[in-house]
Amino acid sequence: MNPTYQNVHNQFKLNGFHLDKDDLCRVAYSFIKEGEEFEKPVGDFLLDWFDEKPYIEMQTSGSTGVPKLISVAKQAMVNSALATGTFFDLKPGDRALLCLPVHYVAGKMMLIRSIVLGLDLDYVAPTSHPMDQLEETYDFVAMVPLQAQNSLQKLPLVKKLIIGGARINATLEQQLMQLPIEAYETYGMTETITHIAAKRIGAKEFTVLPHVTLTYDERNCLVIHAPHIIAEETVVTNDIVELINENQFRFLGRIDNVINSGGVKIMPELVEQKLEGKIAQRFFIASMEDASLGEKVVLVVEGEEYPIDNRIFDHLDKYERPKSIYFVAHFKETANGKIIRKATADLIH
Repeated sequence: MNPTYQNVHNQFKLNGFHLDKDDLCRVAYSFIKEGEEFEKPVGDFLLDWFDEKPYIEMQTSGSTGVPKLISVAKQAMVNSALATGTFFDLKPGDRALLCLPVHYVAGKMMLIRSIVLGLDLDYVAPTSHPMDQLEETYDFVAMVPLQAQNSLQKLPLVKKLIIGGARINATLEQQLMQLPIEAYETYGMTETITHIAAKRIGAKEFTVLPHVTLTYDERNCLVIHAPHIIAEETVVTNDIVELINENQFRFLGRIDNVINSGGVKIMPELVEQKLEGKIAQRFFIASMEDASLGEKVVLVVEGEEYPIDNRIFDHLDKYERPKSIYFVAHFKETANGKIIRKATADLIH
């Protein structure tokens, strides 16, 4: 029989203490009343989790549109935790680290996975250097790319690492491949209750979790079928993919980012991949209106202006080459470090 959202696994620990449902509610009140700033959302979430409502309200990230509140069934979150446990072979008593803000779905789900699967969970403040003070070893940790980048020296303490929230750049990917750990990039969103697929660092294809199947629509955008974890049973995304089979896909880019330049459709994400490692700062490919082409390709770079050698564009196709380069002091981004392209590009105009 599958666990329900009322159950706490008898092997669950929080910072070394066995806690049942009543204990967790007492801890939650303590966090809210006298906890540190990052502990208060943990307390709020635990009280919401154990109340009589069968759903939790969550905020979407806002990386591609206006952030909105959505209702997510608690049992769906339990089912998502079980699917993650199966996919990553997590067992009761495995040690896990929560270093993501519980205000967002990824942090919430690390807590729920631990409660449902019986993990021994430590939690620390969700800083950009979460492992600086740690010497323990962990079986399972979730981070955003910036945290992983800043924790490279300590990551050998981790057996399995999942990274989500923003794309992993080529430099970080190479660094992770040198480490003696299993590192994965995840794919998902708030609407799918965090990740529904993952790929080993260095691999091209994402593989879906149990009970998830894939199709795509007439736009070649991914459609996710996951009746166990999605209230509407399917989520139609704006992510253009190459479907390998019903369980695997390659992510190509977002349809809202596609540039139509002189009738040629250009995928910014694919151009960015070709430029990986050639520009030191963060950057992305965007478009601006153009009288003759309709839209022209431009390069947006974060930081102080400096001369960029045009030879780095030699291996790009004719229409992929940026017609202009713009510098923006600081990119607009979501709380988990994902660049908000449109808001950043608007700073140019």
